[in-house]
Amino acid sequence: MLYFVFILLVTLFNLHTSIDARSVKQDVVHQIVNGPINSDKDHSIDLANFRHRVKHSPNLNTFRWALKHQYDAATYCEACNLLVPVTRLIIENNQTEQFRHLALNLCKEFGLLDIDVCVGAIYEYWECVIEVIGASSLTSRELCALALDCENQSDFPKLNWNITVPGRKPPPRPPQPPSPESPKLTVLHLSDIHVDFGYKPGSQAECFQPVCCRFGQPLPSETGAGFWGDYRGCDLPYWTAEAMFQHIAAVENNIDFVYYTGDLPPHNVWNQSRADQIYTINTMNDLLAKIFPNKTFYSTVGNHEAAPSELFPTPMIPGENISWLYEVLASSWIKLGLPINTRDSILHGAFYTTVIRPGLRLISLNMNYCSPQNFWLLINATDPLDQLQWLVQWLQYAEDHEEKVHIIGHHPPRFCLAAFSWNFNRIVNRYENTIAGQFYGHTHYDEFNMFYDEVDSNRPVSMAYITPSLSPRPFSNPSYRIYTMDGNYSGSSYWVLDHRTVIMNLTASNMYNRTIIQDEYEARDAYQMKNLFPNDWNDLIDRLKNDIDGPLMSSIYKHYTKSYKDGSQCDHECRRKLLCDFKTARSDDPHICDSIPPFIDS
Repeated sequence: MLYFVFILLVTLFNLHTSIDARSVKQDVVHQIVNGPINSDKDHSIDLANFRHRVKHSPNLNTFRWALKHQYDAATYCEACNLLVPVTRLIIENNQTEQFRHLALNLCKEFGLLDIDVCVGAIYEYWECVIEVIGASSLTSRELCALALDCENQSDFPKLNWNITVPGRKPPPRPPQPPSPESPKLTVLHLSDIHVDFGYKPGSQAECFQPVCCRFGQPLPSETGAGFWGDYRGCDLPYWTAEAMFQHIAAVENNIDFVYYTGDLPPHNVWNQSRADQIYTINTMNDLLAKIFPNKTFYSTVGNHEAAPSELFPTPMIPGENISWLYEVLASSWIKLGLPINTRDSILHGAFYTTVIRPGLRLISLNMNYCSPQNFWLLINATDPLDQLQWLVQWLQYAEDHEEKVHIIGHHPPRFCLAAFSWNFNRIVNRYENTIAGQFYGHTHYDEFNMFYDEVDSNRPVSMAYITPSLSPRPFSNPSYRIYTMDGNYSGSSYWVLDHRTVIMNLTASNMYNRTIIQDEYEARDAYQMKNLFPNDWNDLIDRLKNDIDGPLMSSIYKHYTKSYKDGSQCDHECRRKLLCDFKTARSDDPHICDSIPPFIDS
């Protein structure tokens, strides 16, 4: 939601600039918005004073700090609550175009962001933000709560909604380990490739844009971008992605199928077109089809596939559509092995279901319809495209036909809007016997999330794997994951039995000018786990909670960063936050981590 608040701030900053508690005169504001109302000397002086105040205001310094520290929620919430009502007044008075010009001038004059990023963000997101604020029936407080989680969303009745979940839940049947000689499936999981066709070895790896390694020469005190990739805010070179895929094809030669959970384009979101996204999607998927000609890829759409990034309008938004993307995805995903009968569902909303093996159903969700980064949901976030109700229907079908289900998506559910997250948790609880696995990406880190019983909050009912990214951004090694699952035979549980994570060591690869790819760890061995069922992951959380500063948590943090960092770089509060993230798959429960003890300095 950075660009949502950024556009509010940069366009309306002049209305709230002060020095020594003095505000700019209203007639000066009127003149700035509407053009000169007269040319007398006093107004010229006022305008000059206004420019000086803006340039030297502590508010501007606060704004600059907020832009550099993108996760300072308090600053953003204060700005949102202050500026949304003003924005609505400007919209009502048909002054938005004048303020767009003002915003562009502020970009150029005050250096709030890199000029290309600043101008590009305004051009990319301006119309959407203005339309959303003008069209949304939410109050300013409701809108800021939904967009930025500024207040507990459950406190606002308009932000809460229910889907219909059937009753008659069968008694829980926790998974049991199969016999050692039972057949196994091997599944590759790829996520968040973020390939950058503009990557230039030797270029500036430390820059003032959200993604670097694309232009310029490094300073004398800095090293340039590495050939195979770079840790410093850079995405993945095409040739590195190709080398990783070729390695997988050569070494992981018993893969049964692939989970492929989105985010192919790079992070230059201020300067992307539909043509750019289509080129990236088709080029990468053609490469995968060539290297893995006989493998089926079960795909999801990430937030970066859209142009502008993050924005997935629903059919109820007049004049806006995302069909151009869904048409590309449908053709591309079917080329990667999906059956042709998934096409209509993909064209409708980029979610679908299909049978992987007899007894195993795959449900792919479009989690952009739960993301607070998708501005269009601020107009209406109630189960967009009825996706959750559709999910319930297919889970009920699977239960009735004794199928197991794997759910894949891009965003993990804990990143969803609160009402979506609450409903999703209800669904997972109801169908805990049917859902045998959940697989996501998005965070770029190596994580997992727990789901707990709605009545007994200590009983785990499901868990979600979050696979680490191929992109080294931010500060991590390119990675992929291999799951070993129970199956394929009559009565298979299709639960994950173990997983192995593989990394490319970027430091060594750049040093020796060849790809150095190595196993990082295997979950059961590294974490001393008998199985990888929900109870086992919950037991791991309990062990970590009771020894949060111990060596096991250090290992988990190392794996979390894909071996870029070690445990010494994560203090107690860092570890507590990480454990809290593992413990919750919900965004709507602020108390889920109360059981994790805080640090007490003796």
